[in-house]
Amino acid sequence: MIRYQTYILGAIITLFAIISTSCRSAKYLDDGQALVKDVDIVGVPSGLRESASLYVSNDIRPNSRLYLQIYNLFNTKNGRYKTEGIKNVGEPPRILDSAMVDLSANQIQRFLNTNGYFDAEVTPDIEIRKKKAYIDFRADMGTRYHISEIDRSFSDEKIENIYQTEILPRTQVRIGGPYMERHLFDERERMYVAMKNQGYYEYLRQYMRVGVDTIGRQNQTKLLIDFTNPDSARHQIFHINNVFVRIRQPDGLPEVQTESKLDTSRRIQFEDETGKFRLRPLARYVFLRKGMAYSLNREELSYNRLFETNGFRSVKINYEKIDSTLLDVHYELTPRPAMSNQIEGEFVFSSGMSGFNVANTYSHRNIFGGAELLEIRTRYGILFDPRLPGSITDKIFNNDFQIGASIVFPRILTPFRVRSVGSYGLPRTTISSSLQLFFQDNTYSNRYLINTLNYSWHQAENILHSYTPIVLEYREGRLNETFSQRLRDQGFQLYVETNDRQYFGLGSQYAITYNGNKLNRVENFSFLRGMVDVSGNTLGLLSNLFNFNTDEQGQRLVFNVPYLQYIKGEVDYRLYRHLGGNRQFVFRLNGGVAVPYGNNSTLLIFEKSFFAGGMNGIRAWQARTLGPGNYSREGLTEDLRVNLRNLDQLGEVKLETNAEFRFRILNKFLGARLNGATFLDAGNVWRLRELTPNLNPGGEIRFDRFFQQIALGTGFGLRFDMNYFTIRLDAGMKVKDPQFSGSDQWVIQHLFNSREFRAAYFERHRPDRYSFIQYNFGVGMPF
Repeated sequence: MIRYQTYILGAIITLFAIISTSCRSAKYLDDGQALVKDVDIVGVPSGLRESASLYVSNDIRPNSRLYLQIYNLFNTKNGRYKTEGIKNVGEPPRILDSAMVDLSANQIQRFLNTNGYFDAEVTPDIEIRKKKAYIDFRADMGTRYHISEIDRSFSDEKIENIYQTEILPRTQVRIGGPYMERHLFDERERMYVAMKNQGYYEYLRQYMRVGVDTIGRQNQTKLLIDFTNPDSARHQIFHINNVFVRIRQPDGLPEVQTESKLDTSRRIQFEDETGKFRLRPLARYVFLRKGMAYSLNREELSYNRLFETNGFRSVKINYEKIDSTLLDVHYELTPRPAMSNQIEGEFVFSSGMSGFNVANTYSHRNIFGGAELLEIRTRYGILFDPRLPGSITDKIFNNDFQIGASIVFPRILTPFRVRSVGSYGLPRTTISSSLQLFFQDNTYSNRYLINTLNYSWHQAENILHSYTPIVLEYREGRLNETFSQRLRDQGFQLYVETNDRQYFGLGSQYAITYNGNKLNRVENFSFLRGMVDVSGNTLGLLSNLFNFNTDEQGQRLVFNVPYLQYIKGEVDYRLYRHLGGNRQFVFRLNGGVAVPYGNNSTLLIFEKSFFAGGMNGIRAWQARTLGPGNYSREGLTEDLRVNLRNLDQLGEVKLETNAEFRFRILNKFLGARLNGATFLDAGNVWRLRELTPNLNPGGEIRFDRFFQQIALGTGFGLRFDMNYFTIRLDAGMKVKDPQFSGSDQWVIQHLFNSREFRAAYFERHRPDRYSFIQYNFGVGMPF
């Protein structure tokens, strides 16, 4: 308890020292200078205040206290800021600059004008106390102007028809509404896109002109919107004449002598300087074809789909005018290096054990000439337990070796023809195979082979389907003979039967994802992912027709191996709410049920079971150390606690909820943006029913004890946003632990006398130790 209080006191003292020293930064300034301490905007409606604050110059925004203190540590001397030899660390003081204040006031006023407050006046008010400046931008808003009349004129009736059908029904520029310049910009942009998509290649945004008339109108305005073409009487529709596709040799590599060939069926002139590509698989993403009207949408689709194949580092689409209404289109594609090799390594720390993983991935990005991706992956991991006796080799807890290969085709491959499904995203066909060899010391070995055929495609921009019609798997799990006998002696015969065995699986999977493309955005939206995994139905039907052989347990066999039968479903729902600025609230509900039936209806196998805890779940617990239900490992012998670690805390039912508040801490921190998060996690996993013998006493789901079976954790996290990826460190703290009973479940009460609590826990659960705080390090957001 004394140690915890010392840490807390030390943290408070350190924080107070940083704040207090940064507050004294004004003493380093020269006479006549003032440090900007606070900026407020007064009189602006709340709906516009945050946007208006963006027009305050960065030069007069208050400093980050932490960054300013870092700057002061390296750039002050003899009680003054240095004028030479300045270190580029931290953030220099924001010193009051009257010119920047006036500029900011003008910018805020112009912003208010664009939102209908034509009479608004913004006056800066500066107060200086002890070399510290406090700035208020005071706005006299006046009355907001509204639109009383809109006069739209068109020089071409076809243009008017496009406007009436595609723009006007969704326009925000309406009579009676407030004047807002951004609504006019939005209408001009939508008109530009609509015209381009109708073939008007030479249409420019400037052809929509807006006049604002307020003369003689009391707080009202008349809009004069003119759609014209200053260069000719009418706009012209352009059509595609010839299409050229050219694969360019990357700089520095010799060109292959090739000739441009015309593909008459596709009417595309194709030239490949590399000699390694075929036109047919690429042509499906050449959306602009001979005879079509020019379309900006088809141009962008071509860019996006060709880039998404991951085979090209550069995609250029150029046009050549043939006459007043015809265009030749030239696609120039520069491929990425065909082959690459990536080696990765990581150190692992888990439950007092440590180890490392090493992985190698070989990639070929054009294996069959159509930007197909071949990947061959190998991975080896080893985990050491320092509590095991003997030499370093005797302390190896487990070994894990994996090897796999996959081929990704950037299209749908089927025996029959399917229509193009590339309008909203790149369709893919993935064929994969992987083998895992896992060995846990004196406990368990597992050989697992899985082969899949998967199709993924977009139904809409925000709806992704994934269908795996073939999941073919084989697994051989073996328990150590001594360990297996010990399990039988202690009543765990069912556990032995379900883990010390072979099985064969033939099934299929389907998943749908809604709004997955918005996960990196800061806005209001919902995310949903649903998944169904079914195995054994086809084999079950065949076994009834052909009367498959059975083993001594009555399980039907395929190639002398029992086959799996189960159905598994999972739903992941998330609600994202933007709270302004860099603040966001996220709520998540993740649930699933897996039901074994038919040929193996007793207990779900390890690989298909749910687990709780981990960096993306209930973060106060390590993965596979929570549940099921009220299950406690206290009833196991010490050797079983070691040998069953991460194997006995699984379930067929899963329910997790997470609530997380995300916010910005520092805009600049070691080249990244430092974000923070506070979170509350709850949930567990359960057995569907009580087993005989009962492997997890208290582990079955009980609705009359549901709240007593829920785990609760909270915590704080740091996220280092590097633009392309995010490094995450979360610290989760246990609040309520369902392995205990009654009021003892609220383990938070023992946080400040944890030494006695953890010692008592260790005596009853050795060698397992109790940890109130669980640290999780990862890449990417948890959800």
